[in-house]
Amino acid sequence: MSEAAAPIETGTPAPGVLVERSVTGKRWVLRDADDRAGLALAQRLDIPEVVGRVMAARGIGIDDAAAFLEPTLRDALPDPSDLAGMDEAAGRLAAAVRDGDPIAIFGDYDVDGATSSALLARFLSAVGVPARVYIPDRLAEGYGPTTPAMLRLKAEGARLVVTVDCGTTAFEPLDAAAEAGLDIVVVDHHVAEPALPRAVAVVNPNRLDDTSGQGTLAAVGVSFLLAVATNRLLRESGWYAPPDRREPDLLGLLDLVALGTVCDVVPLTGLNRAFVNQGLRVMQRRKNPGLVALSDVARVDSRLTEYHAGFLLGPRVNAGGRVGEAGLGARLLMTQDSGEALELAQKLDAWNSERREIEAQVLEEAIARVEGEDLSAALIVAAGEGWHPGVIGIVAGRLKERFNRPAFVIGFEGDEGKGSGRSVEGVDLGSAVIAARQAGLLINGGGHKMAAGLTVAREKLPALRAFLEERVAADVARNAVVPTLRLDGRIAMSGVQPDFVESLEKLAPFGAGNSEPRFALDGVRVAKADVVGTGHVRCFLTDSSGARLKAIAFRAAGEPIGDALLDRNGLGLSLAGKLRPDTWQGRNDVQLIIDDVAYSGS
Repeated sequence: MSEAAAPIETGTPAPGVLVERSVTGKRWVLRDADDRAGLALAQRLDIPEVVGRVMAARGIGIDDAAAFLEPTLRDALPDPSDLAGMDEAAGRLAAAVRDGDPIAIFGDYDVDGATSSALLARFLSAVGVPARVYIPDRLAEGYGPTTPAMLRLKAEGARLVVTVDCGTTAFEPLDAAAEAGLDIVVVDHHVAEPALPRAVAVVNPNRLDDTSGQGTLAAVGVSFLLAVATNRLLRESGWYAPPDRREPDLLGLLDLVALGTVCDVVPLTGLNRAFVNQGLRVMQRRKNPGLVALSDVARVDSRLTEYHAGFLLGPRVNAGGRVGEAGLGARLLMTQDSGEALELAQKLDAWNSERREIEAQVLEEAIARVEGEDLSAALIVAAGEGWHPGVIGIVAGRLKERFNRPAFVIGFEGDEGKGSGRSVEGVDLGSAVIAARQAGLLINGGGHKMAAGLTVAREKLPALRAFLEERVAADVARNAVVPTLRLDGRIAMSGVQPDFVESLEKLAPFGAGNSEPRFALDGVRVAKADVVGTGHVRCFLTDSSGARLKAIAFRAAGEPIGDALLDRNGLGLSLAGKLRPDTWQGRNDVQLIIDDVAYSGS
C-alpha cells in the first residue's frame, strides 16, 4: 500500500477547534473523522492513508468507497421513470417528435439554463426535429416564463414548450399558455410548492410528491434524464428503424451536463458526481465547438477540471445573460460551426470583462452601505439605485463571504427592485423567499437552500427585510450557525510534496458536497509577499525547518487576509488552504491557495 509523504495530525476522532477566531472572524474546526475508518479504507482500496482519512471525514463508507473513487453512470444512473412526471413529459416530447409538432425550449439565462437548453436542442436536432430556443432578457423580462413570452411562442407556431431550469412556480404565465392552446412541460429543480402549475407534466425532483431521491440534481441533470427517457420511447416506437435515422450519442452530451452541474453549485455526490466525472472526460475530447472555442478564449492550457468549468468557462457563458445578449451562451453551446463558435466565445469573453468592472463598482457601493448599518443582524440586505441585475448575485456571494452571513443585494429601477441572495450552511434561503412571496411581500421570488432571487416593490422593502431577518435568525438559532472553516487536518510544510497533492486528486471532482481538502499549516512566516493581478496577494512562505512553499490569496489585497500576509511583522501565522499542483513553465511543484489566516495562538 502506498502512503503520501505528508504527515497529517488529526488529533482525536472527535471534531476539535484549531483556531477560535481567524482574521476573517471564522472558527477553524477539524472535520469529524474516525481514524480507524480512514485506515480501513486505505487498506481495503490500496490508497494512501491520507486519502482514506479524508474520505472518512466525508462520510464515505467501505461499501460506497469504490464507486466514490471511480463513479460511473452505469452504477449511478437511475431509471428516469423514477422521477414524478417523467413518463408524461417524455411521452409528450416523443409524440411531438413523431408527429412533427413545433417545439420551443424556454430556458433560464444562467449556465444551468443555457446548458439545459443546449442539451435538449442538440438532442432534438440529432433525432431530426430542430427546436426553437428562447432565453428571456434579464432586464426586460426577468426570470422565468412570462405570459407575453408564452404567447409569442404560440404565435410563432409552437405547439409544445419545454421550460428548463424554471417554471415550477410560474402559475399565471403557464395558465395563460394553456388557455392559448400550448402544451407545457416543466423541467426544473427549484423548490416547489404544494400546488403545481398547469402543464402536461412537471418534472422536478424537488416536487413534494417526488420520491426519486434525486433532489440534488441541477436542471441540466434532469434535462439529460428527460432525453434518456424520450430516446427510449422513440426507440421502442420504431423511430430509428429507417436506415437514415441513428440514435443520438447521449453520452456525448455529458460535457454540457458537467458544466451546468458544476456551475449551479449542487452537491457533487451520487449521480452528480458521476455526471461531472464522465462529463469532464467528454469535455476533454473537444468535440463541442462552443466549448472548444470558449476554452481557447479563456486560455485553458491544461487538462480540463471542475475548476476550469466553474471559474473560467461558466462565468463566460453567464456573461451574456448578465450584461450582454441573454441567449448567447446557449447559442454558443448549440452551434456546430467552429467559426461561429469562436465569434460567440470572443463576444462572451468581452462581456465577461465588462461584467467584472460593473461587479467591482456595485460591490464597492454595497460594502459602503452595509458597513453603515447594524452588523449584528443575522442577514445582510444591501439595496441601491441602478445596480445591474446581472451582477447582484455575484455581489451577494462576495458579501456573504466578507461578513459571514446570508446576504441579499437588491438593485432598484424606479419603484421595483430585483434582488439575489446567497446563503450559508444551515440557512434555507429559498424557503424564506417563497414564504415572503406567499405573505404578499414580493412580486415574485423563489430559489433553493443556498441561493434565491426576488422582485420587490420599493414600499415593501422594510417589511421584507424584517420578515427575512426573522426567518434567517430562526434558522441561525435552530441550527447553531457559526462562521466555520472545516479542515481536514494540520500538515507540516516540509511534507508538502507533489506526490502528496497527487494523492489528494484521487478524490476529485471537488465541489459542493465534496469540498476540496483543506489543511492548516502552523508556525508559518511570510518571507516575501506582493500584490499581483487584480488584488491577489502572492507569498513565499517558510517555517522553522527551513522549508519553503509558494502561496497565493485571491482578491485579498485590502482585506484582512491580505493585510495579515503583507504586514510581515515577524509574527507567526497559521494558514488554512488547499494544495494545488504548480506546473507553470514545466514545473512539478506545489502551491497553497490561502483561504484564511490566523495569528498563532488565536
